[in-house]
Parts: sequence; C-alpha cells; structure tokens
Amino acid sequence: MPTIKQLDADGLRRHAPELAEVLRDCVLHGASIGFLLPCPLNEAQDFWLSLAPQIASGERLLFVAHDAHGALCGTVQLVVGGMPNGRHRAEISKMLVHSGARRQGIAQALMAHALATARALGLTLLVLDTCTGFPAQAMYEKLGFAVTGVVPGYAALPDGTLGAATFMHLQL
Repeated sequence: MPTIKQLDADGLRRHAPELAEVLRDCVLHGASIGFLLPCPLNEAQDFWLSLAPQIASGERLLFVAHDAHGALCGTVQLVVGGMPNGRHRAEISKMLVHSGARRQGIAQALMAHALATARALGLTLLVLDTCTGFPAQAMYEKLGFAVTGVVPGYAALPDGTLGAATFMHLQL
C-alpha cells in the first residue's frame, strides 16, 4: 500500500524533479494533462515549481504517493481556492500515477485521501475533467463521480490530436 502525504511549498520544491518525472511519464504514455510531446523534463519541472505560491497560500493542496521502496510514484491535487460563491467546492487536478506503478491501487489511495481531506474541510462538491473513455474515467465512476457532460475536441492529446473530455462531479 502506498504512503500518501501532503506537500507544502518547500516539499514541492524538494520533490519537483520526481514530480516532473511522473508527469512526463504520464504524457509519454498518452495522458492529456496539458502537455504535448515531447514534454521536456524542464518544462514539466517548471510547471510544478510554478504551483508553489498556490500551495503556500492553501489554494491548492498537493498530495503525493510513495511506493514501498520510497519512490514518489503518484500525485493528485485538490484545488480549493475560489470565489466566495464557490468555496463549498473543489477541483480534482493532475491525478497522475507513473506507468511503472499502475494497477497497484495508488490512484485509488490518492483519491481516497483527497476525498477524505475534502470532507474534513467541509466541502460539499468535487468536480474534475478526464479524457473520455480513458481508464481514469471508470475509476472515477467507481468512486461515485457522475458524468456531468462531454465536450468533444476539448483538449489536445499529447500527439496534438483533439480529444473529448468528460466532466464529472461528486456530491459529498
């Protein structure tokens, strides 16, 4: 079972190279998470480092999973900041598991931790988007997320082709 912990801004900076490796690996394996091939490692690391102010302010909570050997193998974010009329909700963002660590319950453990944190914060609604038909969609459905809608051609896949996104929500 993975070890899940929350990183503060200093932890993010310390683990940025490992987070960049996980992000790049996911893009190389077809994940549409905002990056296109070839997804240089420095671009992935710059992304993570750019989140430090939001992590420090508490607008964005960053959780990481370490495997039994201590390697960082997955991550998920809970974006809780927002306008006053939306402070009851949060967005699940960048749910990533390294390809070498998949099918071991890491994504589910990360999501369980994010859901428990959301409940502890008194949030009542979670939203996310995922690539339509990809395995993550089925996992989210098993966790109780419902399909809100599908937007065709929403985002470019890593190879540049446009793919549909399924928007989902979960009432807590």
